[in-house]
Amino acid sequence: MRHTVAVTATDTLALLERELTLLARHHLSNSQSPDLHLDRSGYQLLGRLEHGPMSLGQLAEAFRLDVSTVNRQIAALRDKGLVERIPDPDGGVARLVRPTRRGRDLLRADRRTRRGHVAQVVESWEEPEVAALHRLLTRLNTSIEELEGRPWPRS
Repeated sequence: MRHTVAVTATDTLALLERELTLLARHHLSNSQSPDLHLDRSGYQLLGRLEHGPMSLGQLAEAFRLDVSTVNRQIAALRDKGLVERIPDPDGGVARLVRPTRRGRDLLRADRRTRRGHVAQVVESWEEPEVAALHRLLTRLNTSIEELEGRPWPRS
């Protein structure tokens, strides 16, 4: 006779937490990949800025980082010609940051490469499994955003 052990909600949460920790450890797109033009922070910042110009303070709040950290990351992107500072169209004192054409081009190129890496990972999956993972990850992210009161723009 086979005995089954009931998995409690606490056990399931413990298993989920472990898998989320492992997911955070994995990088589907190796930041050292010669096919990528942007480092992780550059990719994330440009991805956020493609939804519209932002001040350093707004970026720091969006990423939950110190302004000095964002300032250094933006300075590195500016040195490479990937972002530019523009006046606030609403007349504010702070300057806004937006991607340059080169920044948008490199973001698109890296996005294609990263999508290729994701495709390799799920190559043996059925399409409904990939769709279910997308749906559940979107739900997880939007639940986090609702708790924090910080929605993330999605195209």
